Amino acid sequence: MSFPGPTESQGRIVWASLTAFAIALLIAILCAFIWGLGQVLHVLSPVLWPLAIAGIIAYLLDPVVDYFERRNISRRKAIILVFAICAVFVAAFLASIIPRLISETEKLIKDLPGYSVSVQKDVSTWMSRRPFIEEWRLRFFPPRQHATNASEVVTPVPATNEPVVSTNRVASASSRNDAALVNKISESVLSWLGEVMPQLGKWLLAQVSRVASWAGTIIGLAMVPVFAFYFLQEKTAIQKGWTNYLPLQESRLKDELVFVLNAINNYLIVFFRGQVLIAFCDAVLLVAGFLSLGLNYAVLFGLVAGLLSMVPYLGTIVTIVPIIILSAVQFHDLLHPAMVIAIFGIVHAIEGFIVAPKIMGDRVGLHPLTIIVAVLIGTTLLGGILGGILAIPVTAALRVVMFRYIWKKPEPVALPV
Repeated sequence: MSFPGPTESQGRIVWASLTAFAIALLIAILCAFIWGLGQVLHVLSPVLWPLAIAGIIAYLLDPVVDYFERRNISRRKAIILVFAICAVFVAAFLASIIPRLISETEKLIKDLPGYSVSVQKDVSTWMSRRPFIEEWRLRFFPPRQHATNASEVVTPVPATNEPVVSTNRVASASSRNDAALVNKISESVLSWLGEVMPQLGKWLLAQVSRVASWAGTIIGLAMVPVFAFYFLQEKTAIQKGWTNYLPLQESRLKDELVFVLNAINNYLIVFFRGQVLIAFCDAVLLVAGFLSLGLNYAVLFGLVAGLLSMVPYLGTIVTIVPIIILSAVQFHDLLHPAMVIAIFGIVHAIEGFIVAPKIMGDRVGLHPLTIIVAVLIGTTLLGGILGGILAIPVTAALRVVMFRYIWKKPEPVALPV
């Protein structure tokens, strides 16, 4: 017995239903993957953090090691020399910047109430010189009327002529047996121990876990230079033989996977060697500009704005408004806030026309807006800074896959002659 085939409209409904089901299934699989990845990151974060930091350090120091290696120095000695130079620079930075950074942070916390009062006073003075603002404020927000006349408020005083009855309670203690008293005391002690010992055990377990966590963090930080050293030392072997560790036979699929991973690596090189160095240059320029302006907490705000610039424009977005308010409160004029805006503009112009072309060259990285969105999504879905860092290679992988297999450019067709 044969059934008639579906009509054209029924076929469209069936295919639309199957397409919707497939899309929903892919979305569910993607959500499950993101949730599972977040759980894995949470569990393995003590292991992944040192590896991630060591990888970033290796990305940054590899060109310097290659420079010394081209000067007929063995790679191992070049790595040790670069590590020694970096240690000297880090020690000098910590000795010169960190004490001032700490003092400026403490001074800012101490001066915040005074700045708040000064801002309120300046705003009140500015509004008093412009009566139309006060008139509009009273029109939209009229003051509340409070009728508080002493004659209207009557507080009844109750008259109590009842005599004060004083009762003397006499506690009579009955004689008890000594054995019963000892049993009661022992029962109380045992019940108290039964309540206290579990709490004491939980407290000790929490302290041991905290000590173990700190010990793991310290060990992980101590292993960062070791990981970075071996990443730099085995660079040639990794470049030549990493494809042999892919669990695939020689095929077109393996070639495509190698291409995608190489493209992701190029994006990471552009980001970490480019954006991190650009952020460092921005921090130096901003600190110099704020110091030349005579702004309080110049080092603190300059370093914060520069470090946040690793995510493009984030440092400017976060810090420009507080710095403008601080300059207005400090100098009580409009010139210095305008100069703060000019400093940010000059720094971004130097970054765009001088620093970025020198560092990036002709390599194309991720778009700044793409990086901002990726970091926000990564910190939200995957959790923490590690999720934001991991979002960069994931975004690079998605971009490579999209442009490689989905957004293909049409190949030119040869016209017949």
